[in-house]
Amino acid sequence: MSTVASTRLGFGLLLASSITLGGCSTLPTNGPTAREVRAGAKHSTGLYKFDIVTLDAPMVESLRKEDNALAARVSTLSQLAEERPVDEVGPGDILSIDLFEVGVSLFAARQLADGFDPSAHPQEFPDLTIASDGTIDLPYAGTLHVAGKTTSQIAAIINSALASKSQNPKAIVTIRKSISNTAVISGDATKPGRYPLDVSRPRLLDAIADSGGSRDTAEDTVVRFARHGHVVDERLGFIRAGSPDDLVLVPGDRIELIRRPRSYTVFGATPKASQVSFETGAVSLAEAIARAGGVPDSLEIGKPTVYRINMLDPVAYLLAQRLQIRDKDVLYFANAASNQPSKLIAILNQLFSPLITAKILTQ
Repeated sequence: MSTVASTRLGFGLLLASSITLGGCSTLPTNGPTAREVRAGAKHSTGLYKFDIVTLDAPMVESLRKEDNALAARVSTLSQLAEERPVDEVGPGDILSIDLFEVGVSLFAARQLADGFDPSAHPQEFPDLTIASDGTIDLPYAGTLHVAGKTTSQIAAIINSALASKSQNPKAIVTIRKSISNTAVISGDATKPGRYPLDVSRPRLLDAIADSGGSRDTAEDTVVRFARHGHVVDERLGFIRAGSPDDLVLVPGDRIELIRRPRSYTVFGATPKASQVSFETGAVSLAEAIARAGGVPDSLEIGKPTVYRINMLDPVAYLLAQRLQIRDKDVLYFANAASNQPSKLIAILNQLFSPLITAKILTQ
């Protein structure tokens, strides 16, 4: 009889960075048998002590509830949602101002034979950059504080400032270049940079699409979203268009795309030790076994608690479909070869550094 064991060290724990596919060749091709795994659990001590738990229907349902509870505690982008205007100017923005005057004009007066020209006279000013204190300087109007104002509000301020100097002035203000009303996209985006915001209220996925998307798949990409000092990470593949997590962007948002593939590793009586990417949103134990090339004879799943399931039992295949693999789980296939019980401990020793294991065991 052979056995498959999957080692689960707990939610969110990562493999030691020294473990690579190349390093897997140093591990035994055929590790300890099911009997030796049980013996290893009995004799394991210290940092590498582990228990064996049989995966039956109640245990699978318990683990599913645990997975759901853990998922419910994970922060999502929706908690950062807020409403803010995107048409207010700020320091660094460049404004274009046109002024129209009728009759007596400060900037374009023309006198005809029978009096002043009653038509409107346009005056276009050079582009003005809003200073760090939020002000602009306009001839005859003086220094005007415009930060936090909309273009129509700025036009009203200019009209009021020139009312005593010009006959019926009418200003038209447009934003030539916006710095304040932007979100920044960085990291593994195809085209990182500033993303301008407008009154169409663009969302997170709109901005990511406009940046060319992630260089990796959505399942292998984490969105790190920063707003007002609060930072939340969520997988891009979990965000649905128009959902609460597809945030409406506000000025100052920072979006970083990070490559972070989820995977599990396979050791033991398999054609070769390997690291397998999830590639999809969720992977069941049955799918993980199939990707590993199937089960030689029977199966176990593990952690410093080792979860065991007997794949000679037909019910085990139904249970395996209900149990989801977690990021960085380890599947271990044990066969009937005679090996030392200490080999499983050796595998754990090579997979996980003492510092990480000690931290997990003391939590």
